Amino acid sequence: MEIRKLFESDPELMLLFRIIAELNLQDCWLAAGTLRNYVWNILTNRSGLEEASDLDVVFYDPRISYDETLSLQADLNRRYPAYQWEVKNQVYMHSHNPNTQPYQSATDAIAKYPERCTAIAARLNEQGHLDLFLPYGTADIEQFIVQPTPHFAADPARMKVYRDRMAKKDWTSKWPQLRVEGIA
Repeated sequence: MEIRKLFESDPELMLLFRIIAELNLQDCWLAAGTLRNYVWNILTNRSGLEEASDLDVVFYDPRISYDETLSLQADLNRRYPAYQWEVKNQVYMHSHNPNTQPYQSATDAIAKYPERCTAIAARLNEQGHLDLFLPYGTADIEQFIVQPTPHFAADPARMKVYRDRMAKKDWTSKWPQLRVEGIA
């Protein structure tokens, strides 16, 4: 599967990329579960974007406060109420993962997400072309494999977060073909 072509072929998804690009946020991407679930849904003959799915917008800008980030999110939810916007400045997000140093960029944060299949991001570049960030490639997403990123696998406290997350998310109830690794 060519993920770039898949994303580019969806007018609604491309509209979302344009909305995000117009925010003019530094190092800004549509990421994580939004895109992972989109691919899994397409592979299982479902609609790519689901009404219940969050739109995970991540960016990195030390000049924007946590409160300003919340205001950006509220503004998006007001202007585009058909979507559930989740806007996260990665400057502040390392504190959610045990024993994690501050991130240096949005892509640094994405590469350190709990699961390799969740470490996916895309954005429109200045020329209007789609950039992808896939630090672990596409095999895990395409083969329905869930496994921890090296960052999570390297630390017992982070692995506990990963295992708790897997139990809470229960993705196999929606995608029974998933093979979840690292939970035993």
